[in-house]
Order: sequence, then structure tokens, then C-alpha cells
Amino acid sequence: MEPVETDPSEPTAEPSTPPPAADPAGATESTIAHRDIAEWHGRELVDQNGERIGRLEDVYYDVETEEPRFGTVKEGLINRHLTFVPLTGATIGPDNLQVTATKAQIKHAPKIAINNATEIDEPTLYHHYQLNYTPLDTESGRRLARR
Repeated sequence: MEPVETDPSEPTAEPSTPPPAADPAGATESTIAHRDIAEWHGRELVDQNGERIGRLEDVYYDVETEEPRFGTVKEGLINRHLTFVPLTGATIGPDNLQVTATKAQIKHAPKIAINNATEIDEPTLYHHYQLNYTPLDTESGRRLARR
């Protein structure tokens, strides 16, 4: 029996194998869905080295892209304040959410009084974490909104 030549542009009859399932422990910013982030309120945030940062309080989304950009943690014993932690590139672990920032970066990040969370200095916050910031061409010019 002679071999049959096939045209490479024609599909083969062999079943294709589905891509491997995503590993939740290796999830990154592009795979974190909004519903996933909502499940993380109150969970531990750790820095890129695994050091504890605090518990995730709120998530702030970019109003243009609808992507989660920052999470907040409460800090301070006497003068309680919120510290913003970037969620870009975060990895979901079994018991925590690991961010790409270091504990030192987070410690020196701009602080916001708990009762003034709407008064975010967005350009300073983005620049502190070396993220690009462009205000929106809207009346408020704000990029971040809490959900």
C-alpha cells in the first residue's frame, strides 16, 4: 500500500488536545477576574519575598480598563491609615495573595487617613510604585474607583 499524501492546509482527523488547565497558584494579573478579587477581601497580602503586609481591605479598579489596580491594607496602631498596594502581577496562593512590591516599598508608600480614602493623590501613588499614570480626559480626571 502506498503512502497517501495530505495537504498541510487541510485539518487532520486526529482530535486536538485541549490546553492544560491553568494553575490557580500561578495566576497573574491578567488571569485575576473581578469575582476572584471579591473573594480575597480579608485575606493576607504578602510581598514578593513572602513577608506579611496585612489583610486586604478594599480593591480599587482603573475606571477606564475595569482592571483591579490597587488593594488597601490598614496600618498603624494609634493613627490608623490605609496603604495602597499594587495588584498588578499579583499571584494567588493557597492562603494569600502575593504582590510584586517589596515590604519596604509598601512601608514608604503614600498614606491616606481611613476617613479620607476618597482623597487619593493618584499621580503620587502611581509614581511611587513606578507605574505609568495618565489622568483620564474626564471632569474628575480620576483613574481609580473603589468597589
